Amino acid sequence: MIGRARRIFWLGLKEILSLRRDIAMSLLLVWAFSAAVYMDATGKTGSVNNVSVAVVDEDRSALSRALVAGLRPPEFQPPVEIAAGEADARMDAGEYLFVISIPPRFEADLIGAPAAGRGPQIQVLVDATAMEQAGLGAGYIQRILGDEIARFAAGREGEAAQAIRLVSRSAFNPNRDPVQFQGVTSLIGHVTILSVILAGAALIREREHGTLEHLLAMPLSPFEIAAAKIWANGAVVLGATTLSMLLLVEGALGVEVAGSRLLFLAGTVVYLFSTTALGMFLATAARSMAQFALLFFLVILPMQLLSGAETPIEGQPDWLQPFTLLLPSRHFVGFAQAVIFKGAGFEVVWPQFLALGLMGATLLGLSLARFRASVAEER
Repeated sequence: MIGRARRIFWLGLKEILSLRRDIAMSLLLVWAFSAAVYMDATGKTGSVNNVSVAVVDEDRSALSRALVAGLRPPEFQPPVEIAAGEADARMDAGEYLFVISIPPRFEADLIGAPAAGRGPQIQVLVDATAMEQAGLGAGYIQRILGDEIARFAAGREGEAAQAIRLVSRSAFNPNRDPVQFQGVTSLIGHVTILSVILAGAALIREREHGTLEHLLAMPLSPFEIAAAKIWANGAVVLGATTLSMLLLVEGALGVEVAGSRLLFLAGTVVYLFSTTALGMFLATAARSMAQFALLFFLVILPMQLLSGAETPIEGQPDWLQPFTLLLPSRHFVGFAQAVIFKGAGFEVVWPQFLALGLMGATLLGLSLARFRASVAEER
């Protein structure tokens, strides 16, 4: 038993050294857990940020000034006042994403609207070439202007407050900062992708370089060869995950981890057990790196899309939700978010631990069976 463990250990060290000499894979590993995570967190905010806006204020009343003052950073840049005839040219030049036009006598018409039977209108010009920011920003502007007008109307009617006041409180991310969520989501996704790639590519590399025959000529069992590749590549991804979590997610992005870091890393180890075994299984079914890449995309895309990281499980079709329980990524995403954002302890996330362990054992058994079959074919 000790001799087998020693052989697995030294074979794993050989895997780590061979990965160090693979410059392309090493660069991919560094990029995935550094620049890729940072860009995902800060680039895909899903919210309006620092948008340029101009105002044509032809009313110059207290209400129009209040409407302009409601457009505040960080969602919007300080509004710039322009003349009515400049709006089209400024938008054509790409200077402003939004131009808000407040007509003359807007406040007076609003006060007299019930009696006159008509209401004033505000025109919002939108540069829809920046589609996502334009769509989100238009909704922000509509809500801001609506709130200011409602506040003005309530003040004139002497209403101290509404009969019922709804107060929303956001749990676990009070400021609704997308960076807090997206950084962790990106890190989880790269753990999945890199662990499958490294483990599978390690076996494919042995076959393509002809070194698998050398291993088969040694007194090594298929289990020892597979176990060495699993622990070595899992250790590399675990080390990269730890550094990325501490230096990038917590350091550069400022994400506060509510739960235990050791618990998160322990769950990551169990998850890596299943994903590296999956990578080995895919590699035994492929004969070349090109075939492995095709199988990888067929497997990894459903794992990522149905994991609950990008869209909640409840938002997926009812008939599909039970099948997501068969994906290790779903259990890991639920575990990681519970620990990092909600501060959950082991007594809460033990079902995910158990599910990941069982899936890892199953995938390891399948990969070993397929690996033995491929070894027999090699011999």
